[in-house]
Amino acid sequence: MISRLRGTVIEVTPPSMVVDVQGVGYDVLVPEPVLVLLSKAEGQVELFVRQIFREDGVTLYGFFDSHQRRIFDLLTGVTGCGPKTALAAISTLGEAGVAEAIVTQDARILVRTPGIGQKVAERLVLELKDKIQEEEFVRRLSKGLPKNAVTRTEVEDELVDALLGLGYKRQEAEAASIAAREETDVLEEQIRAALRQLKKS
Repeated sequence: MISRLRGTVIEVTPPSMVVDVQGVGYDVLVPEPVLVLLSKAEGQVELFVRQIFREDGVTLYGFFDSHQRRIFDLLTGVTGCGPKTALAAISTLGEAGVAEAIVTQDARILVRTPGIGQKVAERLVLELKDKIQEEEFVRRLSKGLPKNAVTRTEVEDELVDALLGLGYKRQEAEAASIAAREETDVLEEQIRAALRQLKKS
């Protein structure tokens, strides 16, 4: 599974670009803002990639960062919103605009995207509102932490505090945090693991 590419842009044919990685050219579909910026980039570029397998072939979708890719993943997880439609949403509204429209339950904004009708827009809001809120919370929290400057105890406190901030009881948060820390040492991943644990209980 290809998850990241680092190479040189050698060809641009909207909405895709070809990235040369050590002599191999990868055709990658990207949102319009990525296309505009990276098509003019000199030297190496880096893309976060999602590889989609279909009966008629394999397609690579590229993004600025893991957050933009995560929004794409959430969109494509909703019935009626395929990869190309999700890409169009990010191109039209930006990942921040998509997230805001869903969290504020403004389906009218989502309908501006080619391929998204009223029913799909309402389904996106219904199915993704809570998930988007969690993702935005996790992203803000992880951005606020200094890299390589947090002790284990401090990380544990941040994990429990994050869960409390999402409305869980302390006992639930502490129990879920124990299980999450057994899976990973990365705070952002711990929060997601804890949320999965809490949803099971």
